[in-house]
Amino acid sequence: MRLHRTISPDLPLLVVALEQEAAHLHVSGLPVLVTGAGKVNAAIAVTAILAEASPTRVVNLGTAGALHDHLGGTHVVGWVGQHDLDDEAIFASTGLHFGAPVELTDTGVRLVTGDTFVKDAATRSRLALHADLVDMEGYAVAKAALAAGVAVSLVKEVSDRADEYAGRTWEETVDECAERLGAWVRTHLAT
Repeated sequence: MRLHRTISPDLPLLVVALEQEAAHLHVSGLPVLVTGAGKVNAAIAVTAILAEASPTRVVNLGTAGALHDHLGGTHVVGWVGQHDLDDEAIFASTGLHFGAPVELTDTGVRLVTGDTFVKDAATRSRLALHADLVDMEGYAVAKAALAAGVAVSLVKEVSDRADEYAGRTWEETVDECAERLGAWVRTHLAT
């Protein structure tokens, strides 16, 4: 976990998983929290930071795999769930929900989060039945921010097709994706 710049109550906090995704965000002058990869790192980092400071909102920016071939570019997420926690099975056994999806806006793409870098056609096809994009941190960032009473937005840039080439494609496109995320911040969060 690394925080770049001081959090201010009159500015949003930008949250990314990796320094590569933050490469073009620093010109905005906004505080940037780099959490590390995965749901646990994201939840811990956002929770720890929000326990000490209150930004106007949290904006999670990052790369995501497209679950449908027609998707590319930058997307604001409307709904986020987890693909690696069977909340319905837990509810059937306990009567309690521990991982229900989160509705963020009434428009936007559907994102599923899990602690697996999706890179195979079978998993992609299964996830595509319920979502448009897949990442490794969005759900955790959303839940941690909302639990702290801070508004949250998720903005994802398609970096790969969540197929057998995803790892190599992500490496080849991450800087270009980070540049487009930086442009989104300058357009939508200008200070």
